[in-house]
Amino acid sequence: MDTGLRTLLTLAWPIVLARSAQAAIGFADAAMIAHLGNDALAATTTGALNTFGLMILPMGIVFIVQSFAAQLVGQKDLGGARRYAWYGLLLAGAAQLVALAAIPLVALAVHQLSYTPAVQALMISYISIRLLGLGAAVGIEALGNWYGGLGDTRLSLLANVVAMVVNVGLNAVLIYGLLGFPAMGVDGAAIASVIATWLGFAVVALVFLRGYMPGVKLPAIPGAGRLRWPEFARMLRFGLPNGLNWFLEFSAFLIFINLIFADLGTLAVAAFMAVMQVNSISFMPAFGLSSAGAILVGQAIGAKNHDLVPAIVRRTGLVAASWQGLVGLVYFSFPVPIMALFAEDKHAVSELAALGAVLLAISAAWQLFDAAVMTLSEALRAAGDTAWVLWARVALAWVVWLPLSLWVVKGLGAGPPAATACMVVYFATLTLAIAWRFRSGAWRHIDLTGTHGA
Repeated sequence: MDTGLRTLLTLAWPIVLARSAQAAIGFADAAMIAHLGNDALAATTTGALNTFGLMILPMGIVFIVQSFAAQLVGQKDLGGARRYAWYGLLLAGAAQLVALAAIPLVALAVHQLSYTPAVQALMISYISIRLLGLGAAVGIEALGNWYGGLGDTRLSLLANVVAMVVNVGLNAVLIYGLLGFPAMGVDGAAIASVIATWLGFAVVALVFLRGYMPGVKLPAIPGAGRLRWPEFARMLRFGLPNGLNWFLEFSAFLIFINLIFADLGTLAVAAFMAVMQVNSISFMPAFGLSSAGAILVGQAIGAKNHDLVPAIVRRTGLVAASWQGLVGLVYFSFPVPIMALFAEDKHAVSELAALGAVLLAISAAWQLFDAAVMTLSEALRAAGDTAWVLWARVALAWVVWLPLSLWVVKGLGAGPPAATACMVVYFATLTLAIAWRFRSGAWRHIDLTGTHGA
């Protein structure tokens, strides 16, 4: 099989653009809501973060659909691969039901956080609305990753571009009150996101229901046959550690924001969350590259070409690091002009922009570590080595990062720059841990699909 740079980039560019479209949605939400002040900016960006924290578990689980699809394609079992798309959709439906049940609990949860009453009120409304689209977001990931595992990454791009265009357009209408609609501010941003997400899901779901599979002529489309619950359980067995990996690490990040950073004030939260929106511009394309590398890893393992995997990982890591290193250099060199985009007064350097510029410059230090972590952890996920990565991330997040941040902020009384620097320490230690695991070669002995002996 061809695993060269051209193949990697051919797979990667739609994923990179799809992830960039997701980043553009968050960036546009923050930039378009900023004129309403720091309360609105903090509520929207942190509300979006907390909403993502609720959907990250099922999203992390359905990412394993790509691994199954890639390995089953390598084994020439297209019918079996198609069943895993349905398993991902079943999980997306269950996630939406749980999200609807959680809406009445949003206010209780937000009132436990250290935000001002004004920020809390805006955030409660925002999260409650956004939860209406949780199942669609998981569904996009399920089908997008499934098609990616088959070697067609364009469907994910199409779904996310549709969502981005609709989201940005509706933001202008609903936030500002255009075309006869009332100006709904933060609620308008949430409504726009929900509508856009469901439309993006509808696009890829329609293609899937029409039976499209890449490389298969229409009359010869393999049917999935009857769904097999042992396979669904196997998806959960390998997908749940991946989902918990994301969920528990992200939970640590939510604690970092909601309980540690929040004590530093609304200005600090708004500035840091603006920095994270900017960082998504470097993160999402690199994550797309890593996902493309994982597809090649999965297909190589499915075809029993394990010795090709280290070269795929090295190539993927080099491209991802080149991108994130370049972006990090831009962050470090021009932080003030970048953060001025989030100022209420676009013609002056506000307090938010000034503080955000310092935090953005610090964030440049973790870019290369982040590229390495994504490349290696996605490769291990493709091999089915999800449990070890789970424990590594959880241990370092909860035993190193959070205690260090708590000591720096609460014990030493340090400010936002020192708290942000704690993230650099976390990424550095995580890079060392996951690199050691990959080099150990334990992933070579994992039977993801249960067919090694067949």
